[in-house]
Amino acid sequence: MKHLIFYSFLMVLFFGCKAQNTPSFVKQNNGNTLLWEVSGNGLQKPSFIFGTFHLLCKQDIHFSDQLKKAVGFSNEIYMELDMDDPSTMLSGMLYMNMRGDTTLADLYTDKEYTRLKNYFSDTLKMPLALLQKAKPYFLVALLYPRMMNCSSPAGVEEELVKLAKEDKKEIQGLETMQFQASVFDSIPYKWQAKELMKNIDSFSVNKEEFNTMLGFYENQQMDSIKTMLGKSEFGSDKYDDFLLKDRNKKWVTKLDTIMKKESVFVAVGAGHLVGDNGLISLLRKQGYKVEPLVNK
Repeated sequence: MKHLIFYSFLMVLFFGCKAQNTPSFVKQNNGNTLLWEVSGNGLQKPSFIFGTFHLLCKQDIHFSDQLKKAVGFSNEIYMELDMDDPSTMLSGMLYMNMRGDTTLADLYTDKEYTRLKNYFSDTLKMPLALLQKAKPYFLVALLYPRMMNCSSPAGVEEELVKLAKEDKKEIQGLETMQFQASVFDSIPYKWQAKELMKNIDSFSVNKEEFNTMLGFYENQQMDSIKTMLGKSEFGSDKYDDFLLKDRNKKWVTKLDTIMKKESVFVAVGAGHLVGDNGLISLLRKQGYKVEPLVNK
């Protein structure tokens, strides 16, 4: 009997201390936040989801005290890719190329290709000859820095990596660069080529919409982000399953296993959080409690 009381005491002490070591996080009274707490459904400790924006002016990237606390509390940081692994960038250079013998020149008429080549040379100051094998959708990303009102754009993920290193946190990837490349290989190169030219031809309109989206992100207006992603210029309804829905479902399956083992801080593009097929909704359908946290 004494042994039973002794071990019961140890169990209470163990779980009591464990509960005390879990800090409380201030909840938001509405969903206008990029930072969310995941709990319940058998989790011993909460995990966190944060919506990122892949490119911001460096001076506009700020992390709240509560976000820093969530990072510090978590055992590991999960991003779309392992941004701390040098091989990620190296493989990115390899997998950005189209399969087979296809080149950009094959995807356009002579007139279109000349226009594309001149745009890269005159506007982007970049010889298109060096990018002949690149997937057209990857090249769209080269237009975004020109839409920004600063000379030093940076990725939110890049700054998060610095924060994670300060806290000595291991960074993991939900996907590999190889997988991401395969997603774009599933989208016809001809369609990608048309999208690239459309983005060039509609640059002024896209710049205006980009800055609108940027404002929604900085003000953490999740409903507005959801609505805007549904528009043709920012969403890709035709291949939405490849780019968002299917990936989100895979991530939730993976996180369902990971979060039961340890607390993690998950940082992915804000577009992956919203909507019926977003991470917030999918995790709730799995039985998790997903609550908005103050992030100021």
